[in-house]
Amino acid sequence: MADTETELARLVTAAKPKSFWLDRPDAPPARKPLRGDLTCDLAVIGGGFTGLWTALLAKQANPGRSVVVVEGNRVGWAASGRNGGFCDASLTHGAANGRERFGDEFATLQRLGEQNLTAIQTAVGELGIDCGFERAGTLEVATEEYQVVELREAAELDGSTFLDAAAVRAEVNSPTYLAGAWDAERTALVDPARLAWGLAAACERIGVRIVERTPATGLAGDADGVTVKTAEGVLRARKVALGTNAFPSLIRRLRPYIVPVYDYVLVTEPLSGEQLAAVGWRNRQGVGDVSNQFHYYRLTADNRILWGGYDAIYHFGRHVRMTYDQRPATFVKLAEHFFATFPQLEGIGFSHRWGGAIDTSTRFCAFFGTAYHGRVAYSLGYTGLGVGASRFGARVMLDLLTGERTELTELQLVRSKPVPFPPEPFAYLGVQATRWSLARADQQSGRRNLWLRALDAAGLGFDS
Repeated sequence: MADTETELARLVTAAKPKSFWLDRPDAPPARKPLRGDLTCDLAVIGGGFTGLWTALLAKQANPGRSVVVVEGNRVGWAASGRNGGFCDASLTHGAANGRERFGDEFATLQRLGEQNLTAIQTAVGELGIDCGFERAGTLEVATEEYQVVELREAAELDGSTFLDAAAVRAEVNSPTYLAGAWDAERTALVDPARLAWGLAAACERIGVRIVERTPATGLAGDADGVTVKTAEGVLRARKVALGTNAFPSLIRRLRPYIVPVYDYVLVTEPLSGEQLAAVGWRNRQGVGDVSNQFHYYRLTADNRILWGGYDAIYHFGRHVRMTYDQRPATFVKLAEHFFATFPQLEGIGFSHRWGGAIDTSTRFCAFFGTAYHGRVAYSLGYTGLGVGASRFGARVMLDLLTGERTELTELQLVRSKPVPFPPEPFAYLGVQATRWSLARADQQSGRRNLWLRALDAAGLGFDS
């Protein structure tokens, strides 16, 4: 075992400590920061997917409106450039979560989510964004006997195709698979950094101004609008949209609703033709197992395997720090699980390793609202499914800023809030107790202990 751990540590240490998606020689050059004073109709705080979709849709709807995107680092640098590239139709972090929390409007949310995914696909084509968009779907796999029945029932309910052990291994060949469910339509795979860069370029082509390395430090409202304070300047706007993800919100009362949970990813070296044949994967689906502590994985355009998930790490105090992006123990654990899933790839190396913060809410999907007398809108709490849902969040914010009632603003999803997290040290203790309990449930055929049942009863729903 010691020799194995040493070899795994060697493999992951050799990987570059940077997001594979962002590690590109053709990444766009840096944009200038904001210095001095600037005035605009709409200020968008955050240069990730939420902010970029907001700016693009706002400018497309009203070309005469002046729009400025303010990014604290680089466009797509945070969650938008570090995720697995799963662009899902779900707005509710999966059907089970959606049915439980929004049963009366679940069918509407499914329709809106599928329309949203199709709109992203259309926009990528019309805007000429080269992000490797593949509507390949997802394959959920059971790796324990008790999961097979659950997967079959979920497939029947959701309209996915149930696959027995032989059928699922014919799709992707792993000795750990006991069954699978393939949804071929409701997920696309993308290169997320190229999607962010493409959206930013599309924004600039129609007149949106983007400033980088300009952290927003505060908001102040007055009769004429909202002032966005930055380190070296001031941006005065009639309206503001916040897409700040896991970073501390500029609206302090929102901070209890989010905790930053760190997720980690490995990417292999490109598979040879022989290695790819040994794995199969002809249909290039995204894959995820159905354990509480689950893995997600996929092929990249050059046939590497991106392998992430399992550990979800919360640091005391809700801090977001660059030092948390690397966690050697987690990378070794991920490598161990990778080779258990694909023993036929023994010896392949890893090219990249990284981590990043997920803006986690207690209902596992985004929440929305306004502040400063309706002049500021926010969309937060995507909990790892923001690649697709961020465009929907942008639409919600723009509708909220009009002050008018629309189909989106009348949704229970939009009008309600998740349960806030408690203050420290209770948040830290609660998250750790939940992680331990979920791991125990995976080891005990899915049986949930008293702590998890209490969370279920309280509507916190920690089930993934």
